[in-house]
Amino acid sequence: MMKPTKLLTRLLSCLLVFSALAASLASCALKISAQDLMEGINPRGVEGRSPGEEFYLHSAQLAVNLFKKTTDENKNSLISPLSVVLALAMTANGADTGTLEQMQAYLAGNIPLSEFNEYLYYYYTHLPSTEKSKLGIANSIWFRDDENRLTVNKEFLQTNADYYKASIYKSDFGNRTLEDINKWVKDRTDGMIEKILDRIDEDTVMYLINAIVFDARWQKVYNKNDISSGQFTDVSGQVQTVNFMYSEEGLYLDDGKATGFIKPYENGYSFVALLPNEGISIADYINSLTGEGFLDTVKNAEHTLVSAGLPKFSYDYTVQMNEALKELGIPKAFSADEADFTRLGRSTRGNIYIGEVLHKTFISVDELGTKAGAVTKVEMKDEAYIETKIVKLDRPFVYAIIDDSTGMPVFIGAVMSISN
Repeated sequence: MMKPTKLLTRLLSCLLVFSALAASLASCALKISAQDLMEGINPRGVEGRSPGEEFYLHSAQLAVNLFKKTTDENKNSLISPLSVVLALAMTANGADTGTLEQMQAYLAGNIPLSEFNEYLYYYYTHLPSTEKSKLGIANSIWFRDDENRLTVNKEFLQTNADYYKASIYKSDFGNRTLEDINKWVKDRTDGMIEKILDRIDEDTVMYLINAIVFDARWQKVYNKNDISSGQFTDVSGQVQTVNFMYSEEGLYLDDGKATGFIKPYENGYSFVALLPNEGISIADYINSLTGEGFLDTVKNAEHTLVSAGLPKFSYDYTVQMNEALKELGIPKAFSADEADFTRLGRSTRGNIYIGEVLHKTFISVDELGTKAGAVTKVEMKDEAYIETKIVKLDRPFVYAIIDDSTGMPVFIGAVMSISN
């Protein structure tokens, strides 16, 4: 059985393939107009608990399943499972009854949420981050400043401050809040992702947001003699001319359906590439992946010389994850009728539920290294929002004077024109 520390290292490689590990905690210059509630919520000193194999195997399978469900077969795709898990774990701490059962099973398998908080805290706080391989993780919670409508449970905020180091903001959810949230996202992703919101709906009462930034230099960078143009055949069969970066690597991968290599970054991270064998489509290969299988492939890398050609590339990707997450096991959380987030708080307008899980990523791979960013937004809504209607009596209309006890009209008439 693989030791947890060794498995952790392998899992990191797994996450780097299927995710853009993103976001920076450093942003002293960031100015937020929303009320910062951290003065009233003092994070308690928690140490977390070192996870075992069950945690890592479940997390790897979750990563692969989510990747499968959110991949676009016709264009470049990229997700950060770690970002999604952190955002949903914060949300799960406000769930109860059947909603909690589903979210706990999806995120943690057989591990209770209280233990999962400790394992996840230990895991993400022990991920390496250095000058040449930076990994920054930031979490925040934003809720509507309307005490007559929304009451947020303090214990929910305390748990997320303790285990997720979440910054907590109370704001009016107007245009300034929109600017503040997008400013926070841009700052925590070093500008790679400029915004996560286009507007704030009237029925939105809370956002739980994770941002991650990854910026790492290759252990062996490419020089200009290592770069030359070559042909790349895209998913539709079209041939493109692109710049390839060539190097000799020392770890070869072969899972029976694909071959590849591992290229290390400075200080604790690696890039893993897997190319499906001839005759196996990329879609079929992705569908065949399992978390345990991927971890085994990386663990069993062969130490041999590999001549590796890696194309330079850069792109961003946006995916709404509602349907994927429902299919993967948490439909109650998205149901206005069935969701139970009473441990999060209460709204006078009706039940609180997840309105949207939106995920944005960016990646750039070049001769010096890799930059990647990810943001996950969990938007909480209340069900009883009544849309404001506009009625302007600027054409003929009927009117009545009624008896309140019965509703019967005492007078009823119609106005066809207005005269002085």
